[in-house]
Amino acid sequence: MESASISHWVVIFAVGGAQSLLLALALWKRPVNVAANRVLAAWLGLVAFDLGVKAAFLAAPAPGLFRVLLFVGVFPFVYGSFFYLYVRTLTTARRLGWRDGVHLAGFAVALAVGLPTLLAGPDANLANMQAWLGRRLPPPVPWYSAFLYAWSLSYVAAAVWRVLGYRREVRERRSDADRVSLRWVMVMALGQVLIWAIAVVQDYVRLAGIGYFTIYGAVAVWACVLGYLGLMQATVAGDGPADTADAAAPSGVSDGAPATASAQDEDARLPEVQARLAGLMEDEAMYLAPALTIAQVARRSGYPEYLVSAAINRGFGCTFWDYINRQRIAAACRCLADAADARTILDIAYACGFTSKSTFNSAFKRETGHTPSAWRARQAAA
Repeated sequence: MESASISHWVVIFAVGGAQSLLLALALWKRPVNVAANRVLAAWLGLVAFDLGVKAAFLAAPAPGLFRVLLFVGVFPFVYGSFFYLYVRTLTTARRLGWRDGVHLAGFAVALAVGLPTLLAGPDANLANMQAWLGRRLPPPVPWYSAFLYAWSLSYVAAAVWRVLGYRREVRERRSDADRVSLRWVMVMALGQVLIWAIAVVQDYVRLAGIGYFTIYGAVAVWACVLGYLGLMQATVAGDGPADTADAAAPSGVSDGAPATASAQDEDARLPEVQARLAGLMEDEAMYLAPALTIAQVARRSGYPEYLVSAAINRGFGCTFWDYINRQRIAAACRCLADAADARTILDIAYACGFTSKSTFNSAFKRETGHTPSAWRARQAAA
């Protein structure tokens, strides 16, 4: 390797390692999404160690340090697993258990096939180090790279599937589902797929300017960006005060369906539940609360949560998120039709309970067939 190229990567890996370590410490101490943030912190701690070893070895190659380099070279087999475990913990607040050790199977297999090289004698280790520095060291087995890509991408796919399921679930419970929709996780998943796709192509068609260090540097940057976004993520799955309050059902009201209730009894009560919900929306305007949850509505209505959910899903034919947004759009339409209301469209949107401009615009267009500005202009001209 050329010394200028080595110096370049020493700096990049050292800075990346320091950033990863700082992010890991910040995530570990953050009081929201605690379980998920600690999974992410552990992952970034591994990334920091990995990058630190690479920077140290490239700065001063030594046979003993080369063995450590070979060991951390197996770490990518846990990166996909960590991504999935982070997403699962973030969306369910389910902490890691002993059974999650199965997700280290890929790492264990890769470590096992690499042991002969890792434990090679002094002379063989020195020869392997020289081959690695000259980019001539072959993988432990021919299928090593293919196994890494397949293992990693399968976990990315599992994480995406979990996010999609979470989105469906959260729309049944929260009116601010857009605020915790985890779009950034989907973008990060796409980024990881692109990185691995480039790595696959690089294995078969040598791309100019792209090599092992470039791809690994991209993975390190990706992990750091994930850490920053994780730090900024609002409370997702049940470790905030609002969620704790929602979890407490009032005396005499059960959130779960009673074992003795039949489907016919439930169906017979749906009209009265729907009428009660309509009254709450019209008289108390509960939809104005930006972070309204179905648990809060159920407690206020006096009906169990499962029955309120059934009344919305089967009676109104939509999710809780859609139902509340309809109430908010109806309120926004009344404000926009009032010539005396001089507020901006965005001010009206926030006043009606929306938490983002994009959600308001898309919901308004879906319900009315017009953009808010066009609808306001039509009302003014009428």
